[in-house]
Amino acid sequence: MKRKLAKRQVDPELLEQVLDGLQQTGLQSDERFTESFIESRVRKGQGPVRIRSELRERGIDAALIERYLEIYEDEWRALLEDVHDAKYGAVRVRETKELAKRARFLEYRGFPGELIRQFLLD
Repeated sequence: MKRKLAKRQVDPELLEQVLDGLQQTGLQSDERFTESFIESRVRKGQGPVRIRSELRERGIDAALIERYLEIYEDEWRALLEDVHDAKYGAVRVRETKELAKRARFLEYRGFPGELIRQFLLD
């Protein structure tokens, strides 16, 4: 929020005061934002790598990101399968070219390489 408002040439001192006030009253919370952001991205079928990257770009603390991503730790495989099957159907292939294409798609969606390999090569 600070970076966004700073681009609008707002007085830095005033900006700090306002943001501090919002945090103290509970109207601005990195925790609530992180939780909500991750939940919305999971609903869109995005994996932890992409979500982590987007949150870091927004200036969220790495420890906070990891704490909320842990909640979904047991769900990444199922989400990866759902995303794959929505795009390609439940049909599994063995051709190298097609496997590479699917792996790139899943990687773009933000799933870790090891999880993609396990899924595609099972």
